[in-house]
Amino acid sequence: MARESKRYVCQSCGYASVRWMGRCPSCGEWNSIVEERAENSLRNYEPPPVRAVSLDNIPKESFQRISTGFDNLDLALGGGLVSGQVVLIAGEPGIGKSTLLLQVSRRFGGEVLYVSGEESASQIGMRARRVGAVSGRVMVLTETLLERIEENIRKHRPSLVVLDSIQTVYSHELESSAGSVSQVRECAFRLSEVCKGMGIPCFIVGQVTKEGAIAGPKVLEHLVDTVLHFEGERFNFHRVIKVVKNRFGQSGEVAVFRMTDRGLEEVLEPSSFFIENRVRSAGSVIFPYTEGTKPILLEVQALVVPALYTTPQRKTQGYDVARLSLILAVLEKEARIFTRDADVFVNIAGGMVVKEPACDLAVALAIASSKKDRAVPEDMVAFGELGLAGEVRAVHFGELRVQEAVRFGFRRAVVPKGQERGLNLSGVEVVGVSSLSEAVEYVL
Repeated sequence: MARESKRYVCQSCGYASVRWMGRCPSCGEWNSIVEERAENSLRNYEPPPVRAVSLDNIPKESFQRISTGFDNLDLALGGGLVSGQVVLIAGEPGIGKSTLLLQVSRRFGGEVLYVSGEESASQIGMRARRVGAVSGRVMVLTETLLERIEENIRKHRPSLVVLDSIQTVYSHELESSAGSVSQVRECAFRLSEVCKGMGIPCFIVGQVTKEGAIAGPKVLEHLVDTVLHFEGERFNFHRVIKVVKNRFGQSGEVAVFRMTDRGLEEVLEPSSFFIENRVRSAGSVIFPYTEGTKPILLEVQALVVPALYTTPQRKTQGYDVARLSLILAVLEKEARIFTRDADVFVNIAGGMVVKEPACDLAVALAIASSKKDRAVPEDMVAFGELGLAGEVRAVHFGELRVQEAVRFGFRRAVVPKGQERGLNLSGVEVVGVSSLSEAVEYVL
């Protein structure tokens, strides 16, 4: 009898070893390596040969977009779904992933197969009645075995497939448990094969780790066409969908929703939504945020108060605390604004998470405003990246940012030096600054 083959696989990154280790040498995670049986390849067929084609001989392919029923989600996806497109959507538990996909299923123009491995049919029906998503075109399948899911897709040939979630699905051809690296990788690959072969768009829900990353192997994100991150605080009433990857459109796009007792509602004007409750006070600066093609005006808030403890506190909400430390150092050296004996708090109002360096100047001005107790002009926006020498560096989409600010009544913009030359917009004064000290002197 042949000896059973085993291996040890990291559940965070997919690293495989012949022996168990306490810490994964690939990703550095502790206690993430689990014993699994080593399976042989499940595919014994040889695909037909493919000939290389010259790039200029490839015919232009036009994609027919399919609406999800939400205008801002369609816009973030590049105009809607494409036949055979596989979309991975991930977010914190309870943030509204299942609610959104149930509403998309109700609004979708065709038959939908809603596969759930986490909830019973009665639970799904109860939520559907609550959010007004009951429809005779939505078929609910509570199944976790991959082979039966594939059978139902081929049998019903729906217009859309929703799987909630990939971590609950398993194949009987693999002996590892559901949610393991091998199961997630194999199930996602085979489901993508089926949907792409039949031209059916598919939404796959992915769970996240405690750090907020998508659970499972990194190959899961490479397998799919589009990756959406569902962000927002569970106790806040707004939700943001960020397009992290998109093979059929531009990544970095954002769609904003409002959570209500009737489900998720679109926010068609996110800028007004995020700044509508702004109070003119020291420490408040408006920043035109953009990662895609649609800017959003956000309020950056800073609070500088005398330190209560020997070690001053540095706290942020929606902003990188390491980036804050860099900005405080530059403020002290280049603008002579000292915070070494003060607690500094920075908040992106509304719960948005901002990672782009273009927010540096707005954060620095908000801190300087709070420290000096002088309010920034109410009709002013600011953006720019800060260097370690205190220089203000140019950022992308400068014209789009200023246009969004003008649309909401702002009349002044502080931008990196040289970038103001291409911003010939009527009704706005564009001021270019080359250093942080120059920006602080102009604004305050």
